[in-house]
Parts: sequence; structure tokens; C-alpha cells
Amino acid sequence: MNTRLTWICHGATAASRKALFPLDEPLDDRAAEEAGRMAALPRADRIITSPALRARQTAEALRLQGETDQALRDCDHGRWAGRPITAIGAEEPDDLLAWMSDPEAAPHGGESFFALRRRVAGWMDEQSLLAGHVIAISHAAVIRAAVAHVLQAPLSAFWLIDVEPLAVLRMTSNGQRWSLRL
Repeated sequence: MNTRLTWICHGATAASRKALFPLDEPLDDRAAEEAGRMAALPRADRIITSPALRARQTAEALRLQGETDQALRDCDHGRWAGRPITAIGAEEPDDLLAWMSDPEAAPHGGESFFALRRRVAGWMDEQSLLAGHVIAISHAAVIRAAVAHVLQAPLSAFWLIDVEPLAVLRMTSNGQRWSLRL
């Protein structure tokens, strides 16, 4: 059974443009317009979005209707959500360093990168059992975790994967393993 997975990162928000840990904020106006101008996507058997407002609005701007799935939610940033990364670096430099260097650390009280990758890999494995083409609209952190999973890369590679707003990334599965498709 073959599965095609097309990841789409949600569009930019005020928080992403200001380097804030995200909350459930809407797309900014420019991002909605940019999404509306994207090339038509191929037909999909399933369209699934993160439950976050910015992901659902991206789907709407792309003229896609689908279901939401909690497994595609953004990384839980705990008490850091909504705060500037620079402020966390100034107030909690050791915690920020631990979070960025130890994949199992979650000093913010949220989700570690290890837990995020496990969640995303489990969702991908479920999709590979269903076969067909799925379009998933989610977050940069989720897509980074998916890439690290497919490449069997160490979680330290998480920070080396740059996923821009509205990026499109394709993967395939033959039911045995996932591959990155460029």
C-alpha cells in the first residue's frame, strides 16, 4: 500500500513574525493572501489540519476542507506560550539552553521534542496504513519532527530543518518506511 503525504506549513502570524512562542493566533492578512495565490494542490483522499486557528485558516485560504486531528497540533510550549524567545533567553537562559540541546527536556512544562517526534511518527504510521494521498496542514515544529523521523536523524537535527510559512513538503510510504520526496 502506497501513501503520499503532502505537508503544508500554516501561514505566518503576528507571533511568528515577532519570534514569539505561539498561541492560537490567526493568520495575518498577508499570509491569507499568499495562501490564496498558491498553486493548486493535487486531489487528496484525506485533508487533515491541526486544530489551531492558523492551520484551519490556511486550509480555508487554500480552499481545502478537511477534518482536524489533535495529533497535528503544534508543540506544547507550556508557560512560554505567547512570550518572546528573547525574553525567555534573558530570564531563563539555562532552561532555554536545556530545551534546545536536550531532546527530552521540557523546562517550560510543555512537550519535549522527543514527545513531539513520537506523536508525529505515530500519526504518520497510522496514515501509511490507510494508503492514498493525504494533505496535512500543520506547524513548522510538527513538520521538522516528521522530517527527522523519516530521515532517522538524531533529534539534534531538529534545529537544522528550516520550515517557512506555507512551505510544502512531500513524503511517500510503501507501507514499510517513509521517504522524503523532493
